[in-house]
Amino acid sequence: MKINYNILPTYLMVCMLLLCGTNFINGQETSHFSEIKGTVIDELSKKPLVFSDLVINNTNISTVTNNDGEFILKVPQEFLDGTLIVSYLGYVKKEIKISKINNKIKIALIPAITELNEVSILALPPNAKDLVIETLSKKSTLYNNNNTLMTAFYRETIKKRRKNASLSEAVVKIHKQPYNNLRKDHIELIKARKNTDYTKLDTLALKLQGGPFSNLYADIVKYPEFIFTKEDIELYDFSFGAPTSINKKLVYVINFKQNKNITEPMYYGKLYIDAKTKALTNAVYNLNVENKELSSQIFVRKKPRKVDVYPIEASYKVNYRIQNDKWHYAYSNISLTLKVNWKGKLFNSIYTLNSEMAITDWEISNTKFAKTRENIIQYYYYFNRRNFWFF
Repeated sequence: MKINYNILPTYLMVCMLLLCGTNFINGQETSHFSEIKGTVIDELSKKPLVFSDLVINNTNISTVTNNDGEFILKVPQEFLDGTLIVSYLGYVKKEIKISKINNKIKIALIPAITELNEVSILALPPNAKDLVIETLSKKSTLYNNNNTLMTAFYRETIKKRRKNASLSEAVVKIHKQPYNNLRKDHIELIKARKNTDYTKLDTLALKLQGGPFSNLYADIVKYPEFIFTKEDIELYDFSFGAPTSINKKLVYVINFKQNKNITEPMYYGKLYIDAKTKALTNAVYNLNVENKELSSQIFVRKKPRKVDVYPIEASYKVNYRIQNDKWHYAYSNISLTLKVNWKGKLFNSIYTLNSEMAITDWEISNTKFAKTRENIIQYYYYFNRRNFWFF
């Protein structure tokens, strides 16, 4: 059977540890700003709202809450009198004066009640798949078609069961190509740090091949070839879910999954499409990893002979943000959970690898490419590139 390798390029290197260290790459420090911290929660359940969107009004400065609903936002001094806008899909947005935020703030959002009036019901597209195809065809009109220089924060974490084993963080510049062309984006490394406790990895080390590129390629609108090619889109079953809203705007929810007769690993999940413009605003999806052998071949590139490794969950999320009537990539998260079986050993190990990238600021760039190419990251860049490994 031919495996569908037309998939988000997130691969793993499963290696035996030989020599390790902590790698720091220094860059210029940001100054003249104040830092605010907080948590975004559901006002009723008090549960954290993961991946909430926070933007300083009338600026491109923004961030997204992490897996615990927490955020850190660095605010330049000139915007301390501004307004922080907090939003989350299906909730009423909240506006807060930055000058009134003290220490660590807890922001509670209220669920929005989505009411479909008669006009909205009549306007519901007749076919879910056709709506997805229309949405993907609008990238040249609804999304930013300028060369854009984005500042982003990137993080990779590895956990063995519930124990933190590795943390890598970086500030990068994304040379974002216009959505109306096929040129690939470029990533420039500004500064990075890595801290790993190898005692928790049982002499086994996992590396994400692709690093920040894997998150960048989760931009479905810019890179539809990693999930919805013209050929693959026919292999999916699309249906409408219950609509929702964001910032009082109606949002269609499209459920999708691979057809029953398809056995190769494909995706399933939800697409959130703005009802008025037909723009993709969010996507939450998973890879079908029921077939252990095929899904392992997709993710695992190298491993010791005495180890069997296969994914038990692969989940993805991407958010878009609108500014000046144009949408652009804002955040993505990839989470891989793997089971590692050592031949001859009774117990197995569970590892979770999570990577996320959040756009914190951006500006229209007149240059077509980075001025300093020595800091441009190649796709096969390893975040722990100064470590030595034995395969």
